[in-house]
Amino acid sequence: MRVAVCAPQVPFVRGGAELMADDLVAALRARGHDADLVTMPFKWYPGARVLDQAFLWRLVDLTESDGVPIDRVIATKFPAYCVRHPNKVAWVLHQFRQAYDYDRTELGQFDQSPADRATRRAVERLDAVALGEARHVFATSANVADRLRRFNGIESTVLPHPPQSLPYRESEPEGFVLSVNRLDRAKRIDLLIEAAKREPSLRVVITGEGPDRDRLERLAAGLNGQVRFVGRAGDDELVDLYARSLAVYYAPADEDFGMVPYEAFLSGKPVVTARDAGGPLEVVHDRETGLVVEPEPEAVARACAYLAAHADEARAWGHAGRAIAERVTWDACVDALLP
Repeated sequence: MRVAVCAPQVPFVRGGAELMADDLVAALRARGHDADLVTMPFKWYPGARVLDQAFLWRLVDLTESDGVPIDRVIATKFPAYCVRHPNKVAWVLHQFRQAYDYDRTELGQFDQSPADRATRRAVERLDAVALGEARHVFATSANVADRLRRFNGIESTVLPHPPQSLPYRESEPEGFVLSVNRLDRAKRIDLLIEAAKREPSLRVVITGEGPDRDRLERLAAGLNGQVRFVGRAGDDELVDLYARSLAVYYAPADEDFGMVPYEAFLSGKPVVTARDAGGPLEVVHDRETGLVVEPEPEAVARACAYLAAHADEARAWGHAGRAIAERVTWDACVDALLP
């Protein structure tokens, strides 16, 4: 089968969604399909720019390429799922959340002006049309499926995907808590830094880059080396950090899905998350695969200190998580997407 995987790309930014799209193409090719990635630069600001970007996808013709029909389109997130195709499948990683649950919050982008209100409503109408065209709608998590149902009245099938394919391994923990994330306010890495201020024994390693780095580094100033920023980690370095960590912190605000807990589990490590983290709560279960706490620095500090003092429990919870992560495979995803 000839399959086009459609995904937007913010230039110079590479995160979980980009890794997932690449791995999906590789999984399809491994199963003998002729698959390729179709992408387009995405800039969602200012204002109505988001609609311009969506309409670019509406204009793309993927019915055939070089005279050969394209049998199936798999679109991963807004605005790529606005593409037209008679055999389109939407695998929704997330919608344009600024038009939904982020609206009228500090993470939103539409103000109260008539133009911005109209743009927000237009995004909602566009989602209804674009997702309504799909032969099937999958959601990467129950959290995403719930949003689709709640905001758009669209039913979907939950289909989680594996994390990036790396040679994960487990080694003896060296006492630090690892954060793997884009450095963005919504990821709430500041909670972990504030936890280090309250727990002098807590050592933290933070990977990633992003617009919140300067603020986070200022927040960590004066902690005498408790918090270390290592920037964007290469594959080998990331695997090594996972393997040597005591636990992994991952507590974004109402996250869509999150590959980090899966990566932590495949490295045999428990995860510390928050009660309002969203998608991660589907695999991070309190005192089973990690610790689920209130989104407060004191609670995060206590959780990290507990794991440091109870190494056997931490190891057991990480191993329980590994059993969950190993059940999520690309073969199962391809079977669902190409019945």
